[in-house]
Amino acid sequence: MATSRPLRADAQRNRDAILTAARETFDTEGVLASLDGIALRAGVGNATLYRNFPTRDDLLAEVLRTSIDEALAEADELARTRTPGDALAEWLMRLTWKLRIWHDLPYCLAAAHHDTGSPMKPAADPLLVKTGELLDAARPGSGITAAEVYELVLALSWAVDRFRDDEPAARRRVTMATAGILP
Repeated sequence: MATSRPLRADAQRNRDAILTAARETFDTEGVLASLDGIALRAGVGNATLYRNFPTRDDLLAEVLRTSIDEALAEADELARTRTPGDALAEWLMRLTWKLRIWHDLPYCLAAAHHDTGSPMKPAADPLLVKTGELLDAARPGSGITAAEVYELVLALSWAVDRFRDDEPAARRRVTMATAGILP
C-alpha cells in the first residue's frame, strides 16, 4: 500500500499560494472566475495549478474545506447551547448566509449534490449530514428529509446572493421559507 509523501517545500508553497489566490479571487469575482487568472495571481503557471487541482471543483472543494469545518463546529455549538428547534432555525440561517459568500457557490454545490463523482460532493456532504442531525433532533419523524432541507438552503442562498440581501433581509427570507419546517 502506497503512502502519501509530504510535498517538497516549493511545491507546498505553490499549493498554498494557489489556495490563497483562489480564496481572494472567489471573494471578488465569484467561483466561476478564470482559473488562469488564479494561477497568475498565485504567481504560478497554469500547469502548476492544474497539476495540483485538475478541475475547478477540485480547487473549490479544497478552498471550501476550512469554511465547512468552521460551519460544522458552529452547528455543534448551536446543538449544545440551544433548543433543537432554535438550533435548526439558526443553522439554516447561518448556512444560507455562509453559502452565499462567493457568487455562484450555491449553483456549484447544487450541481455537485446529485453528482456522485464530483470532487465537491465529499467536501459538501458533511453540511447535508449536519442538517439531517439538527432536523432529526428538532422534528423527529416529520417525513421531511435532510436532502430536501439542504436543497432549500441552496436555493435560498442563491436568492440571497442574487438579490444582494443584507443579513436582516436574508434572515427574513429564510424565516419565511422555512416556516413549514421549523417546529
